[in-house]
Amino acid sequence: MSRTILKIERLTVDDTTQMTSDRPALDGVRVLDASRGVAGPLAGMALGDYGAEVIRLDDPSDADLPGSVAWHRNKTIIPRERGSALVADADLVLTTDARTAAALGLCLDDEPPAGLVHLHLPLWHDEQDGLDPYTRDRMASADFGAARRQTSFSGGPVDEVYPFLSSMQGAWGATCGIAALVEKIRTGRGQRVVVDPLHGSMVTTITTMLVSPTEPLPATTVGPGGPNPTFGTYRCADGEWLFLGALGSKFQDIAFEHLGTTGIIVDPRIDGVRERLYAPRNRDWVRARLAEAFARRTRAVWLEELTAAGCPVSLVGDRDDWLDHPQVAALGQRVELEDPLVGDAVTGGVGAELSRGGLREHRARIFADNAEWAEPRAGLPAPLDALPTGTGPLAGIKVADLGTVLAGPYAGMLLAALGADVAKVETVTGDELRVRGYGIARGQRGLGINLRDPQGYDAFLRLVAASDVVLDNYRPGVLERLHIDHATLAECRPDIVTTSITGYGADGPLGSQPGYDPVVQALTGIMKAQGGSAEPVFSTLAINDVTVACLAALGTCAALYQRAAGRGGQHVTSSLAVAATFMQSGELVRYAGRPAAETGGRDFPGPGPLSRFYPCADGWVRVHLHSAAQAVDAGLLPEVSGADEGADALAQLIGTAISALTSAETVAAVTGAGGAAVRARDFREVVNDPELLADGHVTELVWPDGNSTFLPHRLVTFSGHPPYPVMRATGHGEFSRELLGEAGLSGAEIEELIGAGVVVVGEPMHSVVGVGYR
Repeated sequence: MSRTILKIERLTVDDTTQMTSDRPALDGVRVLDASRGVAGPLAGMALGDYGAEVIRLDDPSDADLPGSVAWHRNKTIIPRERGSALVADADLVLTTDARTAAALGLCLDDEPPAGLVHLHLPLWHDEQDGLDPYTRDRMASADFGAARRQTSFSGGPVDEVYPFLSSMQGAWGATCGIAALVEKIRTGRGQRVVVDPLHGSMVTTITTMLVSPTEPLPATTVGPGGPNPTFGTYRCADGEWLFLGALGSKFQDIAFEHLGTTGIIVDPRIDGVRERLYAPRNRDWVRARLAEAFARRTRAVWLEELTAAGCPVSLVGDRDDWLDHPQVAALGQRVELEDPLVGDAVTGGVGAELSRGGLREHRARIFADNAEWAEPRAGLPAPLDALPTGTGPLAGIKVADLGTVLAGPYAGMLLAALGADVAKVETVTGDELRVRGYGIARGQRGLGINLRDPQGYDAFLRLVAASDVVLDNYRPGVLERLHIDHATLAECRPDIVTTSITGYGADGPLGSQPGYDPVVQALTGIMKAQGGSAEPVFSTLAINDVTVACLAALGTCAALYQRAAGRGGQHVTSSLAVAATFMQSGELVRYAGRPAAETGGRDFPGPGPLSRFYPCADGWVRVHLHSAAQAVDAGLLPEVSGADEGADALAQLIGTAISALTSAETVAAVTGAGGAAVRARDFREVVNDPELLADGHVTELVWPDGNSTFLPHRLVTFSGHPPYPVMRATGHGEFSRELLGEAGLSGAEIEELIGAGVVVVGEPMHSVVGVGYR
């Protein structure tokens, strides 16, 4: 590994040659990355991807993580002991453990130095030194309920082969860090930003972490294909698997016709009521009918026929093939690098594209014996004097969220959690998922308006003129048809930031197709990797939907920083396909000799007998032992010779011992022997945890009718802002008058729109019984 002396020069904003729109969004931002694990390095990657100067402190644990090739691109890596000298001239310092933070002079009990953003993304139980990052992620999944929510045959907890929670902690952490940088450039103020493992878990599991005091949690014993037979995996005549994405009556009718199963919908047990298709008493026989039909023909035949008919469907692909897919090329998601440690490598791309201010060319990590920044910057924009003081760094930023169903509204909710004032702009009939999806559209004010009506369209443009961001998740071409594309909106507000979420982007062979989270899970290899040699697994986490929402918020914040630096607005794009690539960043990395990425199996309990889930006397426990000798010390094996047993026999011995213990007894025994263990909690246990209720991670949302729901609350902590109040779901058109008045419409104009049916005025949303989206 070659070592060089490197000095990073920094150009100031009074250098007019650098004031062009081609400057990366975070150009001029200085980041010191002192993180470990997955979340921190991935957050540093995101900052570097948008042009920040990232200096990383070397860490020996990186050598064991193939993902480091991706996570440390666009970074300069220096010896760890040199880090403290660079803190004073950094804009943002990134840490993941208290000891490192203290060594850099950033004790977590004290405020960071004036003007510094300290982004802290703690590891799960960072005091346990022997845990690798993937095991920490699995422990967090057990601790915070995600593992218990995954559907399976047995209904027990399932170990994820992907570090989804840590990856989301990193992506959301980067988003929150950039939001704090937006505030810093506007006000000169810094602060500490904390996104902990539970924050990361809640942001990931938001669609299902909704608990009613009176309703049972949903059954998870529905198999790995999910609870809805028309929205699941099927094996074809050639043994190959596909995913049928027939969500909704239109697509269901297409599928039933081509499969020759139209009798299902008229069967007396269904009698035309679509919700009965996935009712517990019907889902098994409906799935069996569809499975029998799919088994009659090969996958290629079914894919061609159903795709031609317009029904969403996808092969269950192999993740090792994904970076070669032509859609990846169309999205610019294949990045080739010459890494100094592994040689030629291929990684995925940036999480959200910026029309201006994107990084034009990625570079591999650079190792240097020393690195120093130039003299402190000069000529930065003067901080604004009078800015709103709110509950987050985006206070005063107004967002018009046109998003529907899941990803769009959730992106708006995440921006609201950062302090933005978000309007949920719906049609006069309302978002089709506004009731069932209430958990992912909170913290917004509702406006119901008909954009196809000339008066409604004009009123919307006045709302845009008073907004900073317009967000949507329409299919490609819809914005142009509605005349609300970026170029048109920029005529109303020249520095507007517009953000669009799609299924596959606007170009490429899949660009025009509708996108659904599990269809993309199947296509990109996520399902197959989790299922291993057994059935593919439909992730209950809605992983691509929640990730693309976070990436949209990430790109939006980067664009807002670019605008705050005086470089104007722009268009931001991301897609479900990009999200699936981003969340597999560590697994998709290619280079000669890289170890194979892990795969799972049926109801995957864990990678081996010493690291897996076990049933105990009062539930389930996730155990990680470093050796068979530790299992002996914990009283779970009779003697060290048990290590000579095969994996199945060893698991049987340990399982028998644990089955007689409570989860608390197992945790005490394993941790006492030097291992790690945690009870596998369900969401009811998590949201009723007194400590988590007290510190605001979760809360009881009391509805206007007096009913309540327990759900995630504070998704991040900003030391410079008071905690935001409970985010509520808005009624359809509940704030129509208020929002249009703020946009400058007179009372008479507003009443005329309401009287003509162009604008809807509604009441607050009442309680929703059930578990939300999935």
